[in-house]
Amino acid sequence: MASGEVFDTKTKSLSMPRVNLLTMFRLGLFQMGLSMMSILTLGVLNRVMIQEIAIPATLVSVVLALPLFVAPSRIWFGQISDAKPLWGYHRTAYVWVGAAIFAIAAFLAVQVMWQMNLAATNTGGWVWTTQTIGWTALLALVFAVYGLGISASSTAFAALLVDISEEDNRSKVVGVVWSMLMVGIIVGAIISATLLKQLTPETTVETLQAAINRLFTIVPAIVFVLAIAATLGVEKKYSQYSTRSTLVNREDSITLGNAWKILTASPQTGMFFTFLLVMTISLFMQDPILEPYAGQVFKMPLAESTKLNIFYGTGLLIAYGVTGFYIVPRLGKRRTARLGCMLVAFCSILLSISGFTANAAVLKLGLVLFGLATGFLTTAAISLMLDLTAAEAAGTFIGAWGLAQSLSRGVAVVIGGTVFDVGRKLLPSLELAYGLVFALEAVGMVLSIWFLNRVNVTEFQTSTKLAIASVLEGDLD
Repeated sequence: MASGEVFDTKTKSLSMPRVNLLTMFRLGLFQMGLSMMSILTLGVLNRVMIQEIAIPATLVSVVLALPLFVAPSRIWFGQISDAKPLWGYHRTAYVWVGAAIFAIAAFLAVQVMWQMNLAATNTGGWVWTTQTIGWTALLALVFAVYGLGISASSTAFAALLVDISEEDNRSKVVGVVWSMLMVGIIVGAIISATLLKQLTPETTVETLQAAINRLFTIVPAIVFVLAIAATLGVEKKYSQYSTRSTLVNREDSITLGNAWKILTASPQTGMFFTFLLVMTISLFMQDPILEPYAGQVFKMPLAESTKLNIFYGTGLLIAYGVTGFYIVPRLGKRRTARLGCMLVAFCSILLSISGFTANAAVLKLGLVLFGLATGFLTTAAISLMLDLTAAEAAGTFIGAWGLAQSLSRGVAVVIGGTVFDVGRKLLPSLELAYGLVFALEAVGMVLSIWFLNRVNVTEFQTSTKLAIASVLEGDLD
């Protein structure tokens, strides 16, 4: 690389505009869409399959967790988006293609679910037959493809956030963008509840099927449009990716093998990876059982249990808006994350106790508080995650962090459903069975603090920079 090229590139980098607040909110439309899809899969399908179709909770949990278990692909997608532009874009095109894949797969998954229901009906209830095994396997495959689409689009999107932000404004970018994720939870819950409001406990399967099909046609289409609207033109205007790529000759030097060397250069990578695993498992164990909890313990109809996400999302939205702008700048990322862990543990116990009151108002209050605590924790953790990301291999590191989060969320979903099934068999009441899941979440949150206390950002940055320099010098020899 000629010295003149380096000078011109640096000059170009300095002239790059800083991302403004309006663009942050626009980027948040993508997160809004992802959360709307999450409402469909973990807010609607879990309840329909567990309560209306009566598929075992453990099986439902495993199937719904499959999109998260394909998370190892995130490292590959991240490295590919670093190294190989698609249609002239390192990030944007991957976001769009991934969004198209998961939108189509979500609709197909519902169609397979109805075939599972038909097979179960023919045998008078859920039993393992050739038909039910075949349709379950197909549903698993569709959900795996759905997960690949999510992995491709969300990894590229998170890497784009690294490309367009700097350390001093990163917590604000995270606060705004992730606050829109919470808007998506609220909007998704409202849309779902509106389209399902005609359903009652006495609703026929035919009516239920028509309503769910309509929901899974309208929402995925909206989400795909949001993905395009969120990212259109952002990479070209704000990203410093081309600058960094030129400076380090990234397309030739950061191969998948070299990316692994960089990832493993600092012990802090493994420590933070473990923190993300434990924290995320503890945060999402209630995902597969919350709506059934509302239906079986609090006697809520389907539309009403779906609206619980509004209370959770409201708490998250408030926390995301406040934490990135006021709490993290004052307390720091690590202390805010530690506080978030303690608050989540407290709220998990509160949700556990709420079942014994059989009072929906107590459950709703608990979910608002749980959302506030989760927002504190995730804003700080995501900001810390972006600090623990080398710009020269942003996609690769984001892929690794995404892998930790997705695998652990998948494990959390399976643990939640399995612990509930075990508790239902061993404990004398549904309240205790559901409460066991929430209590286990609280224990995990306390454990995650131990790992968080051992994360050292400065050590990570020093080790990783040396590793990147070593890799590039070796390739240039």
